[in-house]
Amino acid sequence: LKPAWLLEATRTRIRLQKHPASTHTAMASQAQISKKRKFVADGVFYAELNEFLMRTLSEDGYAGVEVRVTPIRTEIIIRATRTREVLGEKGRRIRELTAVVQKRYGFPENSVELFAERVENRASCAMAQCESLRYKLLGGLAARRACYGVIRFIMENGAKGVEVIISGKLRAQRAKAMKFKDGYLISTGEPKKHYIAEAVRHVCMRQGMLGIKVKIMLAHDPEGIMGPKMPLPDNVIIHEPKEDVPVMQPNAEDQTQGGYQGDA
Repeated sequence: LKPAWLLEATRTRIRLQKHPASTHTAMASQAQISKKRKFVADGVFYAELNEFLMRTLSEDGYAGVEVRVTPIRTEIIIRATRTREVLGEKGRRIRELTAVVQKRYGFPENSVELFAERVENRASCAMAQCESLRYKLLGGLAARRACYGVIRFIMENGAKGVEVIISGKLRAQRAKAMKFKDGYLISTGEPKKHYIAEAVRHVCMRQGMLGIKVKIMLAHDPEGIMGPKMPLPDNVIIHEPKEDVPVMQPNAEDQTQGGYQGDA
């Protein structure tokens, strides 16, 4: 027979598991919650949601999620390369995902909505390319050939630079890392936050686990659609030289013989 304090602790733990303190809506609704706890709760919610969608939609070109909280409802925008598969037949799959998210995080009825947004340029999306490489390796393609195929596809679609690192037991029992690079790639500073898209995935092969890292440097886009709007700080623009305007020669009648014209 369990003592009373142990039973009470077990009941409390079960209650917390059913309604976790880190749920997004519970945190938003409580007025007395501190700012620190709210930011931590939002971060945990985003991390869990991202992990769940990454596992569920890996075959459909999942490329990230965005959470927008409005006074009326919470909007979750799923970015993917193949939105048709994310939506499913007559929107069935997106409704299933909405129900799962609503039940897991304790959202009230009709207060959360999921949307699917198509990625404009999948070659510049590190997540999509990482998943593509993962499935190539699972399909039995040689590591070197798979990496070079991904690099060529990314560079042909307007990226400035790319780096692919693959590590683990590639052929022999000894683990090693292979690094493939092409183009121009920055590693530090403020521009890295805007220009570098990075993704990491794990591949469970027969001989062990492989790690894949893809880094893509996006090209500058003044419109801000296909790449960052902010130009690189060390970017030097060389303008075309201006056309030389020929110096006009004075007319013969304007030229005087010297002295004053009034002289006799």
